Amino acid sequence: MANINETICEVEKLNPELARQLRKYVKDHAYGLVFEHNLPEAIRLYKKTPTVGDTVNILPERGHEDTDENKVPWIVKAIQDEKAIIEHDGEIKEVSVCDICTLVSYHDVIYPGLKEIDRIERGNPDDPYHMVINAENYHALEALAYAYSGKVDCIYIDPPYNSGAKDWKYNNDYVGQDDQYRHSKWLAFMERRLKLAKQLLNPDDSVLIVTIDEKEYARLGILLEQIFPDAQIQMTSITINPSGAVRKNLFARADEYAYFILLGDAHVIQPEGIGDEKEVRWWYLRRLEYASRRGTVKGGTAQFYPIYINNTTYRIEKIGNPITPDVDRFSVPAIEGCTTVFPVRDDGTEMNWGVTGETLQHLLDEHVIQVTKNSKSLYQPFTIKYLSANYKKKIKSGRWAVRGYRADGSKIVVETGGKINRTTTVWSSKLYDAKTYGTVILKNIVGNDKFSFPKSLYAVHDSLMYFVKKKTGALIVDFFAGSGTTLQAVNLLNAEDGGHRRCICVTNNEVPADRNAGEHNAKDMTSEGLRPGDSEWEKYGIANYVTWPRTKCSIEGIDVNGSPLKGDYGQPSKDIDLGYSLPMSAGFKANAIFCELTYESAWPIRLDRAFNAIAPILWMQAGCRGPIIRRIGKSYLTTDYYGVLFDYGQASKFCQKVKSTPTIKTVFVVTDDQRRYSNMCKRLPGINVHRLYETYLRTFEICGEGGLD
Repeated sequence: MANINETICEVEKLNPELARQLRKYVKDHAYGLVFEHNLPEAIRLYKKTPTVGDTVNILPERGHEDTDENKVPWIVKAIQDEKAIIEHDGEIKEVSVCDICTLVSYHDVIYPGLKEIDRIERGNPDDPYHMVINAENYHALEALAYAYSGKVDCIYIDPPYNSGAKDWKYNNDYVGQDDQYRHSKWLAFMERRLKLAKQLLNPDDSVLIVTIDEKEYARLGILLEQIFPDAQIQMTSITINPSGAVRKNLFARADEYAYFILLGDAHVIQPEGIGDEKEVRWWYLRRLEYASRRGTVKGGTAQFYPIYINNTTYRIEKIGNPITPDVDRFSVPAIEGCTTVFPVRDDGTEMNWGVTGETLQHLLDEHVIQVTKNSKSLYQPFTIKYLSANYKKKIKSGRWAVRGYRADGSKIVVETGGKINRTTTVWSSKLYDAKTYGTVILKNIVGNDKFSFPKSLYAVHDSLMYFVKKKTGALIVDFFAGSGTTLQAVNLLNAEDGGHRRCICVTNNEVPADRNAGEHNAKDMTSEGLRPGDSEWEKYGIANYVTWPRTKCSIEGIDVNGSPLKGDYGQPSKDIDLGYSLPMSAGFKANAIFCELTYESAWPIRLDRAFNAIAPILWMQAGCRGPIIRRIGKSYLTTDYYGVLFDYGQASKFCQKVKSTPTIKTVFVVTDDQRRYSNMCKRLPGINVHRLYETYLRTFEICGEGGLD
């Protein structure tokens, strides 16, 4: 490394720019996984009307597939009478506007919006909405970063496995097995998205879960270590096909892998044991060992202090200051209606308390101090007990549980019955069979041959459960949502414990590549003269045809034909009983909304026509509750959960309205004036105040790799 740096220093004397490029290259490739980072990635926006200045592709003739010619980027120079003048390397063409589509690279400036397509409301009005977003996931992640940076509790993704099959697109083409840059393309593809995922995750306590098979697991593991150097990373093996998928001349593959990337305090929540519960042992607050008596070196001087206990309620009213060994304890002033208690043995020996007064107050605030009457002791009329500092860890682990409160305010803490069967890194439950509990479940909801290889519902459920079981309000994101298994699993978790966890799913609207994936595939539809962007083509894309129908139907408890779903969650088969039964036909008490990511043009900014495009993003940031505020000519608008001030001249009325609605926790102020924005922050203490520039979309301008500006 030293020799490389010395060489670069010599190069710098002759060519500073070359030296700069070399330093950047060494920085990117010094250690760990080495791959090409600068491969282009772009997406066609079939629904966006091309405008002057856009980069576009010429679409293939109807009935024909893409060729290399169709992948050439052209610049729109002019548009008139539904004709576009386009240019590439000096070549000029005139084409019909309907025969070109806008091309957006990951480094281009874009203005994202969200367009509501559909919704279902079966939950309580106050329940947050799940979201299914039809979008290219890189741009969707950039938009999500505005609303949820550092706020996501769990990300679960099942990305393309880079198997060589036509299962993922890159730069508008499938990456085949014979592509010499196949691995680099996949790694660059994943790196961009994982970096954005890192922005979303709560650094103090969250988990990223990534499933993968043997094709890329090793490279993915190194990539994850590079992106999350401070995280705990563990990999499990999950048996998804007990009989094994045939591999010619190889072992039949029965499993796949899941990486768990634990950030901050994230940890596995072990299942509670089975058996009779019993209360845990509480420790005496008074030190027992004679060597810890008052005035000794071991005993110290900070743990001899009075505790005042109410004679009627038996609750601790006050914790006094510690007194030194030279001070008579009887000289400490009394409090009327209370008994002054010191740590004194039955033989009159002065001891010490087991904790300092500060720690005792903390334990008291945590409701882990017990006080009982002690009529047998002359010197200590009350017995005080406490739970040691590690009680929280035991509760988090599932080994202990809180079952209520006593009259003195202390928690009733029990050992969960039986031995805990700790989950290992090998998952082999019958519930994880991807065919029975993935393919069959999906088939029963949306019909045959609509999606290949969905995950087992219970494999996803358990993956989430180990980390969000105690987070009943967790935010979960899946940006490779596929058929929508993750959202259904979140609804099942909520149904089991009454939680209000929220799931945001992102998926594109690609149709299957060829006939191997069943009917309504790209090959057949192309031969029929259809192209992406046509309503009949988009109708059969995964978001419209699988993900949203599955979400909506599983909530309603019916299939796509309106028939009640058969079977029970919790008792999915004769030989599996999870201890509860929820009929699938009952559906879920949940709300969900289906949106499409839009790419807004710059011109509406100047015409004050951009607000409605970003309205769902604001609603999303405010918690996805209640109605979405849209611009209807009012000076300000509020719901029960958030508000938007359009006209600063109405600031007083707006503040009054916000203060009179205690459930409002988020407001947006439209202003280009920093002083006005700061003033609103002062006028609304305790409220999350966000500024929107008067040119709304500028607030959400995505300016290249790395997220929102």
